[in-house]
Amino acid sequence: MVSTTNSLNITSTNFDLQSWLENIIKNRSETEKQALIDACNWAEETHQARTYAGKPYLVHVVTVANILAQLGMDTEVLIAAILHDVSDNINLYEIEKRFGSTVMQLVDGVAKMKFIEEINSQINTGEQTERLRKMLLAMAEDIRVVLIKLADRLDNMRTLGYHSTEKQQRIARETLELFAPLANRLGIWQIKWELEDLSLRYLEPDTYQRMARLLDEKRLDRENYIQQIMTILDKELQRVKIKADISGRPKHIYSIWHKMKRKGVAFEEIFDVRAVRVLVKNVNECYVVLGIIHNKWQPMCNEFDDYIANPKNNDYQSLHTAVIGPEQKVFEVQIRTFEMHHHAELGVASHWRYKEDLKHQDTSFEQKITWLRRMLQWKDEDDFIDQFKAEIFEDRVYVLSPQGEVIDMPHGVTPLDFAYHIHTELGHCCRGAKINNKIVPLTYTLKSGDLVEILSSKTEKPSRDWLLPQAGYLKTSKARSRVKQWLKKQDNHQHINEGRSLLERVLRRLNIKKYSYEKLARNLNCKSIDDLLISVGKGEITTGQIANIFKEEILPKQIVPTSVAIKNNETTGIQVKGVGGLLTKMANCCKPEPYDPIIGYISKGRGVVIHYHDCPNILRWQDEGNKRLIEVEWSRNDNSEVYPINIQINSFDRPGLLSDVCKIITSENINIVATNSETHKENNHVNMNFTLEVNNLEQLNRTLSKIDNLANVMKVWRKN
Repeated sequence: MVSTTNSLNITSTNFDLQSWLENIIKNRSETEKQALIDACNWAEETHQARTYAGKPYLVHVVTVANILAQLGMDTEVLIAAILHDVSDNINLYEIEKRFGSTVMQLVDGVAKMKFIEEINSQINTGEQTERLRKMLLAMAEDIRVVLIKLADRLDNMRTLGYHSTEKQQRIARETLELFAPLANRLGIWQIKWELEDLSLRYLEPDTYQRMARLLDEKRLDRENYIQQIMTILDKELQRVKIKADISGRPKHIYSIWHKMKRKGVAFEEIFDVRAVRVLVKNVNECYVVLGIIHNKWQPMCNEFDDYIANPKNNDYQSLHTAVIGPEQKVFEVQIRTFEMHHHAELGVASHWRYKEDLKHQDTSFEQKITWLRRMLQWKDEDDFIDQFKAEIFEDRVYVLSPQGEVIDMPHGVTPLDFAYHIHTELGHCCRGAKINNKIVPLTYTLKSGDLVEILSSKTEKPSRDWLLPQAGYLKTSKARSRVKQWLKKQDNHQHINEGRSLLERVLRRLNIKKYSYEKLARNLNCKSIDDLLISVGKGEITTGQIANIFKEEILPKQIVPTSVAIKNNETTGIQVKGVGGLLTKMANCCKPEPYDPIIGYISKGRGVVIHYHDCPNILRWQDEGNKRLIEVEWSRNDNSEVYPINIQINSFDRPGLLSDVCKIITSENINIVATNSETHKENNHVNMNFTLEVNNLEQLNRTLSKIDNLANVMKVWRKN
C-alpha cells in the first residue's frame, strides 16, 4: 500500500524538537542518531536569537530537514539541511571536523547558491531564466545540494504570508520561473506542485481563491462520486484477482488553472477535477486495468496518454485516460505501478542510492544521472552552457518507433538517419518511410512526437546520393559513416559503374561536352581512369571537386561586381540593418550557416547573437513580442563578385514546380535575374530557363544537384 499526502509539511503547530528527533532517528545507526542530535543541538544554539516567520529559526531548518526525510534522503543530507544556515556564523572547517567532509560540502554548496536569487531578480527573458536553472545545477558539486535548496524554498513559500506584498510577489515569481521548473526537471512532483500552487496564491490571489472556491463547492459531490467509482472499480479488479491500491488523486490548483488557460476551457470542462489513481504490481497489470476501465466506461476521444511506453522527458511513467462514467460525468484515471508512483512523487530523490545497489539497475535513471553529471561539470563557461543547451534541449527531437520506444535524436534528422540509428542493416535496406502512417520522402525532417516506420527491402543497397549534402538524405555523421563503409566494401567493378554514372551526371548538369577522362584523372591526382571512377564511386572524390576542375570554362570572364555591404564582424560577415559597429556571434542552439535565413537577438554583453530564422528560441521570442529581435543579413566580401549563369530545366509539369525550383535557388542566396518557361500541353512537358547570379562554382553545382533531385525533373543543365 502506497499512501500520498498533499503536503510535505510538518503538521504540528507547536513544534516539538524532541518528538521530531525521536521519529526521524528510527532505523538509523547509533552513529547517525548521535550526529542528528548533535546537529540539532548546534543549530538550536546558533539560531537561539533568530526568528523566522514569527517562530524560532530552528523550526525552519528542521522543517527543511523533514521535507527531505519524506523524500527518503540519507542522514548526511538531513544534517546538512539542519546546518544549512549556520555557515554564516560558523567556520566550515568546524562543520567538517564535527560531521565530515560530505556534510561540509553540502552546506557550502547551499550557501554558494544564494547569489542565484539576487541575479534572478534581474531576469527579464526566458533564455536567462533557463540559464540560471542550469547555473543552479552547475554550482552544486553534489545534486543533493539542489534538493536541499528546493526544500528550503518550499518552506519559504509556506511562510510567505509574513512578508510584504512586494516581497511576496517577487519571491513567488522567482519560485514559479526558477524553482518549480527545476523540481519538474528533476521529477520531484510533490515539491513542484506545491511550489506552483503557492506561487499562484501570491501572484494571482483572486484567481487562486476563485479556483479554491470552485474546488470546495464541488468537493462533497466530487468525493461521493469518486467513492462510487472506486467501489465499482475495486469489485471489477477483485473479479480478475488483481490487488490494487485505488485512491482519489489529489488536486492541484495551479495545474487545473494552467490547463484551463492553455486549452481555453471552463472549469467544468477539465476532466481531471474528478480523478482516480490505481496502483498495481507490474506493467502487465497496468494494461489489464486499462482494458477493464475502457470496457466498463466509454473512453473520451483524444484523452488517452501512454507514458509507460513513451515516458516524459523527466522519466515520468503512467497511463492516463478519461472516460464517461455514471451520470454521464467525465473523470480521469491514472494507472501505474507502485515503483512508477514512487518515482513520480519523489523523482531523482527516489533513486539516490541506486549506485550502491549494483543488482538493481534503472536504465532511465542512469541516463538522467548521466545528464545531471554533465550539467554539474559546468562552471562559468558561457559558450559551453549554450552548446549543451542546444544539444540536450532545443537541439533534440523525440520520435517513436513502431514498438512505442522513444528515440532521442539530433534536431534535423531524417527517416534514413532514424533507420541507421536503430540498426545499420535496417539503414542499408531502407527504401522508404511512413511518418504517422503516411508515406514521406526519405529527406523528410523528423519532428518530436512523430511515429516513424521504416519500409525496407530484403537486399542491402545504399545509394551514393545519400552522401550528397545538398540532397538532404542524412544529417548524422554516424549514418554517413555507415553508408561510406558499405560502399567501400563493394567490388571495384560496381564502384567503376557507379562512379561513371555519377561523373556523367555532374558533367551533363554543368554542360561540359569536351573533356578527357585521362586529363581529369591527372588533375584529380588519380593514377588511371579506373582509379578516378573508383574514387568517385566510393565517394572519395566529391562532385564539388569535379566541378572545380572546369571553373575557368564554366564561369564567364566578364564579371558583375556586387554592391559592397558593411561588415560588422570579420568572422561572421553579418550586416545589421540600421545599426553599425556591433559585435556579432553565431548562436550555438541552431548554428546558422552562411546564407541561411537569419535573425538577430541583442544580448547583454555579447552583442548580436545570430539565429536561424526558424530557431525554436526565435519562434518563442516572436510569440512573446520580444523587442530585442532585429533584422540582420549576410554580407559579401568586399571584393566579392557574381557570375551570370544561364540554366535550363526539362521536366514533366506539375503544380508547385516553379515554386520549388525558386525556393532552392533563393535558399542558396542566388539572385534570379530573369526567367521564362514554355509548357507543351500535348506531352505535359515544361522547359524553364533561368539567368542566375552565382558567387562560385560550388554554389552552382549544389543548386543544380538539388534541382535535379526534384520530383518530375528529367534534366537540368548549364547553358553555354
